[in-house]
Amino acid sequence: MKIVYFYQYFSTPKGAWSTRVYDFAKQWVSQGHEVTVVTSVYAKSDLKAYHFLDDQQIEGISLKVINIKIDNKQSVGRRVFTFFMYSIISCWYAMTLPMDIAIASSGPISVGIPGLIVKYVRNKKMAFEVRDIWPDAVIELGVMQNKWLIKFAYVFEKLCYYAADVIITLSPGMKDNIEKRFGYTKVISVTNAANLSLFATPVEAILPSCFQGKKVIIYTGNIGKTNNSDLLYDAAKILNKFGNKEIMVVLVGDGQQRIELSEKAKLEGVNNFVILDLMPKKDLVALIQHSYLSIIPLADVPILSTSSPNKLYESLAAGVAVVQTTQGWIKDFLIEHKCGYTVSANASDLAFLLCSLLERKNEVEVYAKNAATVAQRFFDKDYLATQMLNCLVKTVVA
Repeated sequence: MKIVYFYQYFSTPKGAWSTRVYDFAKQWVSQGHEVTVVTSVYAKSDLKAYHFLDDQQIEGISLKVINIKIDNKQSVGRRVFTFFMYSIISCWYAMTLPMDIAIASSGPISVGIPGLIVKYVRNKKMAFEVRDIWPDAVIELGVMQNKWLIKFAYVFEKLCYYAADVIITLSPGMKDNIEKRFGYTKVISVTNAANLSLFATPVEAILPSCFQGKKVIIYTGNIGKTNNSDLLYDAAKILNKFGNKEIMVVLVGDGQQRIELSEKAKLEGVNNFVILDLMPKKDLVALIQHSYLSIIPLADVPILSTSSPNKLYESLAAGVAVVQTTQGWIKDFLIEHKCGYTVSANASDLAFLLCSLLERKNEVEVYAKNAATVAQRFFDKDYLATQMLNCLVKTVVA
């Protein structure tokens, strides 16, 4: 089978970003399928491009790299421009690449443009992969405010879902959202995955000084408003104010708020709050494994309760219990499997919970063991890659 994957953020484990597409494509190639990924150059990826349109091969995966640079620190206008430039240029590949099925991976939802070309001009099968519910996410976060643009975005979203032969969501929450709003039965959930051979294998390493003698609460990923990075700083500030010497809040990553929060911590003497540089997945493993808890804060908007953050699966695979702030499927999952905690997006509540969990060390250790068990059971990358491939095969032969 020939699979074309339209996805802007391709990365291998040498980068500091999700490796879902790399992991899945690598397995499909090993089983005899041809996979071409049409991508661009993301700041957190290890991918480089040397021409405007670059042909590359990585472990049997064919890459069509459009040399458009995407960075979370770019202005909203610049990012929107890069999204549409990628989508318009991708239409050439949608028209010309040999394929049995194409996967258009959103967000941004503009990736639906080459997907619609595949469906209606090439008359080929199209799977629409939903990594975020667009445009709801950008509307609720206040990024999109123009009422006519919002109306158009909702019409385009509906068109993409309607055109898809199958809709693949990255969480049960997204699946429920689309089914309830549109009444479709062609929706499945294939969550983000964990590389168990990477994250579940114990790693000894020389840890940064901020880990020494501390109970580290680790956050990995983008440092910005969507990920509620202010919440982590404010909770650390409260802990510092009341003289807690055990807890260290450590962020690993980059983003629009990184410099602001680092300077704020220095200025206000919040010395239990540290931001470490962005690092490759392979270097991140030891830090997560040696943390007391992993924290997953998100902005307090309803649509983010459907989200599927990579850090959830990686933390569980590393055998670390999680603390998170959403009120949807993740909360239910953590309660059912006793592998993590949910707290409101309030700094005082978070600080109180972290102090409480210091006194519940035995419980946290049990939850950490449960975390490793559920990662093995539900989130192994090879299991999920097979699940998605079976769906694609079934769609092509239908």
